[in-house]
Amino acid sequence: MSKQPPSLVAPGPHFVRRVPEGDTHERDVCGQCGHVHYANPKIIVGAVVSYRDQILLCRRAIAPRHGYWTLPAGFLEEHETPQEGALREAREEACCRIVIDALLGVYSVPHISQVQLFYRAQLDPPEFAPGPESLDTRLFLWPDIPWAELAFPSVRWALEHWHAVQGRDDFAPFTNPS
Repeated sequence: MSKQPPSLVAPGPHFVRRVPEGDTHERDVCGQCGHVHYANPKIIVGAVVSYRDQILLCRRAIAPRHGYWTLPAGFLEEHETPQEGALREAREEACCRIVIDALLGVYSVPHISQVQLFYRAQLDPPEFAPGPESLDTRLFLWPDIPWAELAFPSVRWALEHWHAVQGRDDFAPFTNPS
């Protein structure tokens, strides 16, 4: 039996689904005090991390997509800027320090209620190792990226967008491909 995603589960026994006064969407509302529980999209932050002409990828040690390759990325924490989150995720997943130079892409994944922010970054210094959520970390030349083993569509999008603006500083952040 599969569990419902947390955003679809009422926050407590006194909550009921209804449209609060002045709102347009059905929400979880406490039947005793009227508190509205807003379930909002989760924000994912990460980076396409390069060193010279190579890209850093992490092989996932956790579900979902255990064993597949991804970029260092994860959930933004409360009281953290997106850039701070991307730096933290690089430290946690690849035991590395990075320098962010630009926002590369903002991707919407509505079926899982996520907004994903990917930055362009460089290793500084060029040292890395698998963190607790990674089985392996490696630098790949562009033709050697394991395209068939990428964990998520947004990883491919971010890599392709990174490649499209390699060496450029004059670009607007990308969005989902059409």
